[in-house]
Amino acid sequence: MSLRPNQLNRMTTVSLEAIHSPADLRDLDRSELEELATQLREFVLQSVSKTGGHLSSNLGTVELTIALHHVFNTPYDRIVWDVGHQSYPHKILTGRREGMATLRQKEGISGFPKRSESEYDAFGTAHSSTSISAVLGMAVASRNARENRQHIAVIGDGAMTAGMAFEALNNAGVTPGVNVLVVLNDNDMSISPPVGALNRYLARLLSGGFYAAAKNVGRAVLQHVPPVLELARRFEGHAKGMVSPATLFEELGFNYVGPIDGHDLDALVPTLENLKALGGLQFLHVVTRKGQGYKLAEADPVLYHGPGKFDPDVGIQKSGKPARQTFTQVFGRWLCDMAAVDERLYGITPAMREGSGLVEFEQRFPDRYFDVGIAEQHAVTFAGGLACEGQKPVVAIYSTFLQRGYDQFIHDVALQNLDVTFALDRAGIVGADGATHAGNYDIAFLRCVPNMVVATPSDENEARLLLSTCYRHPGPASVRYPRGAGRGAEVQADLDVVEIGRGVVRRQGKRLAILAFGTLAPAALAAAETLDATLVDMRFVKPLDEALLASLAQTHQAFVTVEEAAIMGGAGSAVLEFFASQNLQLPVLQLGLPDSFIDHGDQAAILAELGLDACGIEQSIRQRFAALLAGGDESEASTPIEAQPNDAAPKAQRWRGAVVK
Repeated sequence: MSLRPNQLNRMTTVSLEAIHSPADLRDLDRSELEELATQLREFVLQSVSKTGGHLSSNLGTVELTIALHHVFNTPYDRIVWDVGHQSYPHKILTGRREGMATLRQKEGISGFPKRSESEYDAFGTAHSSTSISAVLGMAVASRNARENRQHIAVIGDGAMTAGMAFEALNNAGVTPGVNVLVVLNDNDMSISPPVGALNRYLARLLSGGFYAAAKNVGRAVLQHVPPVLELARRFEGHAKGMVSPATLFEELGFNYVGPIDGHDLDALVPTLENLKALGGLQFLHVVTRKGQGYKLAEADPVLYHGPGKFDPDVGIQKSGKPARQTFTQVFGRWLCDMAAVDERLYGITPAMREGSGLVEFEQRFPDRYFDVGIAEQHAVTFAGGLACEGQKPVVAIYSTFLQRGYDQFIHDVALQNLDVTFALDRAGIVGADGATHAGNYDIAFLRCVPNMVVATPSDENEARLLLSTCYRHPGPASVRYPRGAGRGAEVQADLDVVEIGRGVVRRQGKRLAILAFGTLAPAALAAAETLDATLVDMRFVKPLDEALLASLAQTHQAFVTVEEAAIMGGAGSAVLEFFASQNLQLPVLQLGLPDSFIDHGDQAAILAELGLDACGIEQSIRQRFAALLAGGDESEASTPIEAQPNDAAPKAQRWRGAVVK
């Protein structure tokens, strides 16, 4: 599918393949930039269709990227992309065109700006709303080093919902002598009027040297007549306010320009040139369209936001084979089911309605649904306020994003022992999104907080069971689950609960006990069957099932803990702390995520490489406990371990032939 019917059989004067760096781009004239934009957009579409990745947002930033690199002297001038998933055109124009074939793959290029990847990536971004703070820091450093450098933050309208962005604007407004240009990429038309020739003309006029000079001359002439000067200032403010939402940004100390069409290079280039000449604090509001140039993405930018591989000629097709439920879908259905029986339930998301599975909840319970924008801190404290009034909020949030609300979690929820349930999606390895989005740390940073319950379901049905359990708990609690589908467990329709802090023996073995925390349990069970070890689904990291651990310590000679989370401070550490408190000197092998940032790649392949698949778990155990495994007598059984009672648990399930009670 071609992007534009009239692009075929057209004579070209420029080739994307000839652009090896922005220096090549700056040699082109305006008409050549238009042709380059057509080729770049086609390249983005074809490339992402082969690798998967973010599409809609990148199709929308083609012209803006070209204009920025054409006008500014990058990498000497700094550009920070916020959020980084709109930076594919930037990567292509900065020497990484061929690398796009490896996008988000092991040892390939990142899906986000990354300082170690290119000198053109001035700042690593993947979590939103950090760009203005970063460029302000860079601008102050440049000012003090007497470097006449430009600093540009390209921030999306969604990212502008975060308080951090306004904290940075507020700080910039009282920082003298810095060059900071904030480009608001408004791709939802949410805060802008329709764009057109009048807005283009006004944007160029307001950004031009004549306007600035005339304004300064007027001030100089009228400064001796204060009443007239004040009248002139008010007129100027009202005149600009009639054509743009300038007031807020002007009051923060920025010269507001826009809105202008972010796909119109004849508007973008001269406006950016004018703003570059002006220097100081500038704010440019551009309007772009997600999926621009690819009709299917324009029609459904959400579907094409982060697609996998697809044929661009036919678009994304639904598979005829029913897919296994994802943990996100299990959560979304549980949330609706629980809300139907408890009108106190509120669903809260920080701008991740689709990603966290709240679409149906919003449709069915609109009065109890709150998307607070990219404002994780507010989301947590807002939930605390609801809980103060007897409501039962559920915060649906990615593990990696809860990090941004950690102070509020401690101070505004846990310290006050408020009844808030946290559904932590994307816990553990996330695959292609890499280190910036990995949910590796939540067990460590949650289990150290008083009053907290930390649950780690082992499959989809356990996720529903533990969500109900933690929701019924009258205090703060979290349930963590990974990205994607589980092992395909049948999910029961009821809303049963289990006793908090009780684990379940899934397999009875000898000498060695494997304690599984979370969805690595099936892999751990496979290893346990081969090694004739006991396998325990611990269910909870906090509180631990101390009675079960004490019982196991009487009948087993060694332990293995398995978790898809950071080893340091994690579930295995909790087990060691308990053994130490009881003066139990038992060898414990901790298996989990290492003390390093884990780069992007295939989710399953990363787990295998880290030794967290069934084969890897078995090999690690054999290596650590070779003598124990070799010296045992197969006919010698340990004292039988009674499976933990769980009268409220769903019907028996099977993991690779082992009965689950």
